[in-house]
Amino acid sequence: MPCACICRSCRGASLAARLGRASLHPFENVGQDWNPVPRPSASCMRTKRQLILDTKAKLAQDEGTQPPVFLTSRRNGMSEQAKVQCPDCDAPDGVGRRDFLMTVGGSAVTLAGLELVPKTLAAQGTAPAQPAPRAARPAEALIRELFSGLTEVQRGQVVLPWNHGAGGNAIPTRLRMYNASLNANNIGAVYTPVQRDLNERILRAICSDEEGHRRITRNGTFDGSGNFQRCGAHIFGDPTGANQFAWVFSGHHLTVRCDGNSQADTAFGGPMYYGHSPDGYSQRNVFNFQTRSVMSVWEALNANQRRQATMTASPGEQAPSVRHRREGFPGIAMRDLTADQRRLVETVMRDLISPYRREDGDEVMELIRRNGGLERIHLGFFKPAGSENWTFWRLEGPGFVWNYRVLEHVHCFVNIALQPRA
Repeated sequence: MPCACICRSCRGASLAARLGRASLHPFENVGQDWNPVPRPSASCMRTKRQLILDTKAKLAQDEGTQPPVFLTSRRNGMSEQAKVQCPDCDAPDGVGRRDFLMTVGGSAVTLAGLELVPKTLAAQGTAPAQPAPRAARPAEALIRELFSGLTEVQRGQVVLPWNHGAGGNAIPTRLRMYNASLNANNIGAVYTPVQRDLNERILRAICSDEEGHRRITRNGTFDGSGNFQRCGAHIFGDPTGANQFAWVFSGHHLTVRCDGNSQADTAFGGPMYYGHSPDGYSQRNVFNFQTRSVMSVWEALNANQRRQATMTASPGEQAPSVRHRREGFPGIAMRDLTADQRRLVETVMRDLISPYRREDGDEVMELIRRNGGLERIHLGFFKPAGSENWTFWRLEGPGFVWNYRVLEHVHCFVNIALQPRA
């Protein structure tokens, strides 16, 4: 029979037994809010003294080789607890909790059950108070902080009007794609150390997680730029209040943005450019996983589908390669694929948006839906005569272009927006 005493040692042992935690030390994290009334009876105290004497005798007999279970090391217990990490909490902008639970399926019930244990302990006052985690600040808030701290000299270097460069048929400067720091205003030359840190935090904030950041930065080398400080970070417009603005990060093989949805119905704030110098089929290329994902679709196509998917002309590069058109998309339409093949294309889409933060990926999928759905997207492959490997692969549909050059090395041009009504 378990002891009915409500003193700390008995209560801790009883709690450990109920929760099935053999490693719970009877004096650890238990009864923090307990008022020691009533006191245990004299008979109970005598029983406890006898138990201690019996334990000492047993230890002496076994020469200390068989310690009783309630003497589990507190240090070991804490180290085990420290190893437990939740990917959903550590990477809030990666795979969301909703998607994670959908992925694990039946395991969701188990995970939910595990969550109840610390919550129950906290409700009983048996768990130590935990410090509140530092909330990650969204990129837009960091941009406002960066802007507010710029001097007049700095603003003359890295702040430009919202529609700078527009006029006639010219593309606004903020919407162009760059292969080096814009206007050669490098981060290391323009910004203070604190401001450089803010720019780096902004870049991290628009990535999905550390893996996404690794890919966008090309393992931290920024490709030919060499390092972060030799890239550029410019602000267009005014990020304070409800004004339109865009933070544009540029470097070798890279142009990415954050605009707080100032450019309406446009993914990533405008056309995006990324690349990496190694051969696109090489595993040294950080974006090789995207080509491997697309090639799994090609391998699943039958002979007739492959003929439809083969493009007869090169799609080209730069801004002309990602101009939207209403019809005449090259390649095979998703509606002409089997269910299994469409699932492979859905995997490709997830791989393409995986380096970027959750809200940007969600916006891409919402724009595809509003433009008629994934079934209207076409997938095409191109290689010159005599070439063994594909030089380009391309996804295109209404308001959507993902134009990927594999060889000689990766250049990828992206433009996704709501297709205007005719």
